[in-house]
Amino acid sequence: MKTLYLRIVITTILVMILSFLIAFIGSNLYYQHLLKPFNDQKITTMAKSISTFYEENPDLHPEAYLNHIGELGFQMYLVQASEQGSFYGDPFRETELGNDVVQSVIHGEEYHGVSKFTTGPFVTGFFDNVLINTVGVPLHAGGDDYALFVRPNVGMLFGELRIFFAVLVILSVLLSILFVVVSTRYIVNPIVKLTEATKMLAQGKYNIKLEVKRRDEIGTLAGTFMQMAKSLEQLDQMRQEFVSNVSHEIQSPLASIQGFSHTLQSEDLTEEQRRRYLAIIENESRRMSQLGKQLLMLASLDKEETILDKLMFDVSAQIRQVLFMLEWSWREKDLAVELDLPPAFIIGDDKLLHQVWINLITNSIKYTEPGGTIAIRLRRTETLCHVVIKDTGIGIAESDLPYVFNRFYRVDPARDRKEGSSGLGLAITQKIVALHQGRIEVTSELGAGTAFHIYLPSR
Repeated sequence: MKTLYLRIVITTILVMILSFLIAFIGSNLYYQHLLKPFNDQKITTMAKSISTFYEENPDLHPEAYLNHIGELGFQMYLVQASEQGSFYGDPFRETELGNDVVQSVIHGEEYHGVSKFTTGPFVTGFFDNVLINTVGVPLHAGGDDYALFVRPNVGMLFGELRIFFAVLVILSVLLSILFVVVSTRYIVNPIVKLTEATKMLAQGKYNIKLEVKRRDEIGTLAGTFMQMAKSLEQLDQMRQEFVSNVSHEIQSPLASIQGFSHTLQSEDLTEEQRRRYLAIIENESRRMSQLGKQLLMLASLDKEETILDKLMFDVSAQIRQVLFMLEWSWREKDLAVELDLPPAFIIGDDKLLHQVWINLITNSIKYTEPGGTIAIRLRRTETLCHVVIKDTGIGIAESDLPYVFNRFYRVDPARDRKEGSSGLGLAITQKIVALHQGRIEVTSELGAGTAFHIYLPSR
C-alpha cells in the first residue's frame, strides 16, 4: 500500500522531472526554429561587415586585419580557389569542408552552415566547433576572389546561453506550477468528497457511497468513513426502533390500567371481579416498574458509566444462591435441577453477574414445561471460567437465534407478554458479560431445549 507521504513525494519528483524534460524539449524547439535562424542571420551580417570593410579598405594588411578580428572572438577560414586556406582566431575542432561549398561561395553565393547544421533535438549543436558549422560569404581583394567562413568562438557563444536558460527556467517554473496544481487536485479531490459526505452525514443522510479506489491513507479513511456511516445508520434505526418499542411497551400496560380503572368505577361489579381487576392493575404496574428499572440499567451500561466494582468471589456459590432464591419457582413446576458446580473463584462485579444468573435461570424456569430439567455446569481454567445453563424447555427456532440478544426481541410476543417479559433481559445479560471482557453464546433446538454458554475471564 502506497502511503500518502510516499505518493506526494513521488508525485513531486515526477512533476519536477516531467517539467524539466518538457521545458528542455520546448527550449530546444525554440532554439531550432527561432534562435538558430536568428543566430545564422546575425553571423551572416557580421561576416558581410568583415568582408565589406576589407574591400573598402584595400590598404589593410589581410593577415593583420583577420587576426585582429579573430582576437575579438571569431573563428575564420579564408580560402582561394586553388590555394590552401588560412585559419584565424581559435582553431576549429574539425576542418572538413566540401570543395563545392568553397566554390559556390567564391562565385558569390552565401553559405548558411549554422542554420543547416543538423544536430538533432539538442541545443548543443550550436556550440559544435567545426568548419561546416559556419557562415560563408564571398570576399574580393586585389582582384582575387576568396571565400570567407566565419563563426563566433565558444567563449563568445556562451552569452547566447542566457536566452536559452532563461526560456528553460521560465518553462520549468510554469510547467511545475501547472503540474502541481493538477496533481494536488488529484490528491485533494477524495478529501473534498469526504467533506461533502461529512456534511450529508451531519444532515442525517446515511446512504453515502464514496467512489475512492485508492490504497493509501485516504482510501483507508474513505472505507472507514463508509463503515462509520453504515454503523450510524444502523444505530439510528435501532434508536427509532427502541423508541417505538418503549412507547409500545409503556402504552400497553397503561391502556390496561386505564381500562380496568374505568371499569372499577362501576357499582355493578362483584367483589371477586374487583379483586381480579385490581390484581391485573397491580401486575401491569409491576411490569412497568420492571421495564423502567431495566431501561435505566441498560442506559447506565450503554454509557459505561458503571464502574465495575471488581472483587474476587466464588461464582459457583453465587449461582447456588440464585437457585435457592428461585427455589419456589422451579419447585412449583416440579423441575429437576442438575448441578455440577465446583468452587471457582473469579474477579468481577458480583452484583452485575448476580443479575446475569437471575436472568438466565429465570428464563430457563419460565420456558421449561413442568417435569423438565435444568442443568448447570461450571468449568474453570487458569484464564477462563465457562458456565453452561441448559434446559429441556420449548427451545428457540434457528431463525430466531441471531436476534435473541436484541432489545425488545421476543420469540413469541404473545406468550412473552403474558409471562411479563419485556424483551430486555438477554440484552442486559449480554452487555454485562461484555463489560467483563467475556462473551455469551446460545444453542437451541425447537422442542428440545436451550443452552447458554457464558465465558468469563478468571482474572
